[in-house]
Amino acid sequence: MLSRTADHLYWMSRYLERAENLARMLDARHRRSLLPGSAAEEHKSCQRLLGSLGLAETYTERHGELNATRLFDFLATDRASGHSIASCLRAARENARAVRGTITADMWETINSTWLQTRELGTAGSRRDHGEFIDWVKYRAHLIRGVTVGTFLRDEAFHFTRIGIYLERADQLTRMLSSYWDEDGTPAETTDWAVLLRAQSAFEIYRRVFRDSVTPRRAVELFVFREDLPRSLLRCLAEVVHSLAAVRNDQSATVERQAGRLHAALRFGNMDEWPDADIRRILDEYSAAFHALGNAIASTFLVASDELPG
Repeated sequence: MLSRTADHLYWMSRYLERAENLARMLDARHRRSLLPGSAAEEHKSCQRLLGSLGLAETYTERHGELNATRLFDFLATDRASGHSIASCLRAARENARAVRGTITADMWETINSTWLQTRELGTAGSRRDHGEFIDWVKYRAHLIRGVTVGTFLRDEAFHFTRIGIYLERADQLTRMLSSYWDEDGTPAETTDWAVLLRAQSAFEIYRRVFRDSVTPRRAVELFVFREDLPRSLLRCLAEVVHSLAAVRNDQSATVERQAGRLHAALRFGNMDEWPDADIRRILDEYSAAFHALGNAIASTFLVASDELPG
């Protein structure tokens, strides 16, 4: 497969996954805003979201004082920002258009129609409109993923889409979990963790696994070490390792070892090795490791690094 084709497939999938993860992050903040709480708690929820994305300075430069409605527009519908859901869907659509001969017609039509519909949604400012937009993004993400799994040939092209999906998911989840722990080891309130579990479609799974009330450590354990949870870090790394093996070439041994070490650390690790005071630091280290793995994948399989999307 040509490096440029692999590059478009990889980034198409990363941008689609990024759009869904942004929607889930906004969902967690939106759900929290519907619960009783002070203005200070609302402000902290907004700060946590921006901090997890590393966009606090960018937001301040563009919008000044933190405001929940402006924050939603900035992360959801602002086409001038390269960080919004709308921008991610546009980037995914452009990458898909570049490889229309490789993906199926159903995939292209679903991705293209999703982008076109963003022009009609998410422009109003009420909380109800925000919730509807978030639900729509998650629905379209599920639809695109289902069409891909149901129609795409299981060749190298398919595996490059899987690498993009799961590496992006791992990176975004790690950032989000880190934002729920202060640097001194203090976690967010239990209510915040319950909201996060619901936003990640994992609340019912948590109750089945632990059969107890929500605690921060158990929530982290679920999201990090449960290989049977589709959105856990361990599951994501297992999928990346599997797909890297399916596309290996003469130069890929190093990147396979890099991914394998990360996978092994999670597979043979456990929550007892993560003291409360170190959880944020450990998650930040994994985030950096996922970023390094993405760079290694790019240099091994994709176009030259100076041509990669930002």
